[in-house]
Amino acid sequence: MARTPSSAFKSMSNMSLKQKYKYRRRLPHLQADNKPIFVTFRTFGRWILPSAARDIIFDCCRKEPRIRPFALVVMPDHVHVIFAPTRDAAGHNYALPEIMQSLKSSSAHKINKLLGRRGPVWDEEFFDHAIRSPEALAGKIEYVLFNPVQNRLAARPSEYRWAWAEIAFADEGVRATP
Repeated sequence: MARTPSSAFKSMSNMSLKQKYKYRRRLPHLQADNKPIFVTFRTFGRWILPSAARDIIFDCCRKEPRIRPFALVVMPDHVHVIFAPTRDAAGHNYALPEIMQSLKSSSAHKINKLLGRRGPVWDEEFFDHAIRSPEALAGKIEYVLFNPVQNRLAARPSEYRWAWAEIAFADEGVRATP
């Protein structure tokens, strides 16, 4: 059964709403349990990722065990991803800083190894936004999928190889999964 933004949001909002408020460097990171989160992170020094590096971070975002991704796009120098945190063995949601450290660290190691380089791949900071309604979720997914179009990297979302969304959210067959 395909999920819609509304049904995905309702299933997550029926769970615990314990708030976690974290500061990391300059930006505050507010995490409401079981709410989708929109995250943007950039490359260090706005480095332009080669295609092989974009493939790596794309796969890492899709396969990160601490999240359930809804949509993502890997742009030349930044990534947008919408996800819901999964739960650990104790039944608690993984914390956003832990998720981002895992995602950025594993992808950076793989990218550096592939390219035979050393040093940071990602900026230390990231921007996040808790999504509070089904309408906001649908709007953020549309923003993510159409980001390459707005930046003139593709004429349609389906033409950009590093854009993806769950099938219920995908437009024009954008690397959707059932």
